[in-house]
Amino acid sequence: MTSQSDDPGVIALPPLIVLAAFLVGIALDWLVPIGAVNAMLRPMVRIVVAVILFLMACWTVFRAVRTFERAGTPYDVRKPAVALATSDIYTRTRNPMYQAFAFLLLALAVGFASDWTALLLVPWALAMHFGVVRREERYLEQKFGNEYRRYRAQVPRYGWPF
Repeated sequence: MTSQSDDPGVIALPPLIVLAAFLVGIALDWLVPIGAVNAMLRPMVRIVVAVILFLMACWTVFRAVRTFERAGTPYDVRKPAVALATSDIYTRTRNPMYQAFAFLLLALAVGFASDWTALLLVPWALAMHFGVVRREERYLEQKFGNEYRRYRAQVPRYGWPF
């Protein structure tokens, strides 16, 4: 028995990282406005694009959560994993929820005409990659060993095969 806790030790809850990026983006829009989104997209186009991105995010999260539930394992990173979720959307990408969070953040950036939120997608993605995804991968490899290594070899981290 090890003294390590049975969780991946992520830097923060992923939804809170999304919320932080959005709130910082809105604050920067107020402090240092850019206005590019408003200049490029009329309000109705912005709303349509934001709704489409939001629905894509919701559909992806729905499928991911359903897959976790069918596998009998929690999707909350604070709880120990009891099985790998490898079916449905997880046959194409190992991190669909985090990709959905990117769609959500982009939907918020477009919908609120928040240039800074759009720009913060890059540091947000880096924080998610190094502070969440890589830590989860180490945890799952330690917990599930060869089963996870086989899955990792077959399914790309973010859906693209490189």
